[in-house]
Amino acid sequence: MTTRPTIGVFALQGDVREHLRVLTDLDVHAVPVRRPRELEACHGLVIPGGESTTMAKLARTFELFEPLRDRIKSGLPAFGTCAGMIMLADDIEDGAVGQETLGGLDITVRRNAFGRQVHSFEGEIDFDGFDAPVHAVFIRAPWVERLGPDVEALARIPAGEAKGRIVAVREGHLMATSFHPEVDADDRIHRYFVELVKQS
Repeated sequence: MTTRPTIGVFALQGDVREHLRVLTDLDVHAVPVRRPRELEACHGLVIPGGESTTMAKLARTFELFEPLRDRIKSGLPAFGTCAGMIMLADDIEDGAVGQETLGGLDITVRRNAFGRQVHSFEGEIDFDGFDAPVHAVFIRAPWVERLGPDVEALARIPAGEAKGRIVAVREGHLMATSFHPEVDADDRIHRYFVELVKQS
């Protein structure tokens, strides 16, 4: 793998610019992905937060859905945040009628698990392998209801009503967080993904 990989950010909807900024600061060739030909050049892909149902519909409209699904299935490293976690999940609880996902992660997520926009919150959580907690921002976030046998839980809610709920996972070349690491100055989670891409 090249020491300076090309990592795409799904750019049809969601907080694209923030992910592009973090990746660029990590000396990655970061590119927005709206068309299959842009996806073809990528060594890895970030699926940002946004609205998962809208993302799926737009991906269909722009003929990107099946190429995304195929690349992920064939081993393209991908990192989903918030709605991106839903897009990578094999199964959804409380999804919209007929809602599609790209799949790949053997998890069940609960959509809007923490409540509506007014219930958004932030706090410190421990992330597996990191020496210090990460500052996690949750906005209409999902959580993981079920882990497949090969899926590793990387972070859980430490306290409160949602204590113990899984909010970050990895399965092989795929990882996802319920929260938005791109809105914080801490780049460790993106750095973790970049290393995953380089090792693939």
